Amino acid sequence: MIVANFTIEYTRFLDPAGNLVQPLPKFAEDPKNLIELYRQMVSLRTFDAKAVALQRTGKMGTYASTLGQEAVSVAMGHAMRPEDVFCPSYREYGTQLQRGVKMSEILTYWGGDERGSQFAHCPEDFPISVPIGTQYLHAAGVATAFKLRKQPRVAVAACGDGGTSEGDFYEAINAAGAWKLPVVFMVINNQWAISFPRIAQTGTTTLAQKAIAGGFTGEQVDGNDVIAVRYAVEKALEKARNGGGPSLIEAITYRLCDHTTADDASRYREKAELEKAWTEEPLIRLRTYLMAQGLWTQQDEDNLLAECSANVEIAVQEYTSLPAPAPESMFDYLYATLPHDLHEQREQAIAFFTPHGGHGHG
Repeated sequence: MIVANFTIEYTRFLDPAGNLVQPLPKFAEDPKNLIELYRQMVSLRTFDAKAVALQRTGKMGTYASTLGQEAVSVAMGHAMRPEDVFCPSYREYGTQLQRGVKMSEILTYWGGDERGSQFAHCPEDFPISVPIGTQYLHAAGVATAFKLRKQPRVAVAACGDGGTSEGDFYEAINAAGAWKLPVVFMVINNQWAISFPRIAQTGTTTLAQKAIAGGFTGEQVDGNDVIAVRYAVEKALEKARNGGGPSLIEAITYRLCDHTTADDASRYREKAELEKAWTEEPLIRLRTYLMAQGLWTQQDEDNLLAECSANVEIAVQEYTSLPAPAPESMFDYLYATLPHDLHEQREQAIAFFTPHGGHGHG
């Protein structure tokens, strides 16, 4: 006797060669949307390359590149509404930039300055989360507040494939399913949790099916097809916004870079695997389609690259010209009211770093 069964759907519109394999969804029928998605991905890749260069030249701390995963974060940002709340991990810059986070703020954060987490234009969005999986619980909490307040808003959280092995992940999907929360969980399956391969992480056929344990739907999308990701996220957002509860979307993509600038992926990843992944990356795929449709030219490409480079250089100038934070600021971003023992340590830090006993940032 079967008491339950399930299926996991997979969605793709553009194959790796840039060919359309099924009719476009409604939003993609407007060429302006496809061009905007492409522009955002190119902008993100330009920014990402510069951030890596800053780290390599000693101008920034450890950085987590998003190379190869641009379609997922750009699609999320394009689908979300301003009133929604984003709870990121540490690679979703494409979403953050579209929601108003400045490039210079992201650089400031990775430069070790907590001021980079104080977003000027989207203050309700959560800061970058380096701990693995915790942002899923944050999103469940935010979504609970939305439901209690009867607000048509959605919380969106992202984690990698490794995050689905954490207890926080299961606790969050259990709460979301039990309470039918307005939340969208993105699993960005880039095949590697640092040096640990996807195949060794779990016995499940898909990561999407883990949503079934929470009592709601999970699906897979081609995470290198920005159209497919945008389509799936839009559906999930509208479902949540209209009282339909949570969704989980597993985006199948690949991390073309090292895990972070402190990693060397060549130690654990086969060269042939990486070379194959480069043939499926998202930017070439969409650009090929746009050019085939007569919607994009080489001149458009050259102009965009120049524009993106100029914008990134402005952001770098903003970052490098920011005055260094005071040493005692390390105490200022954890508690609303600093505990007594840490208050004493803060005063000691001020005294230690202040020359001649006066006040200053030394």
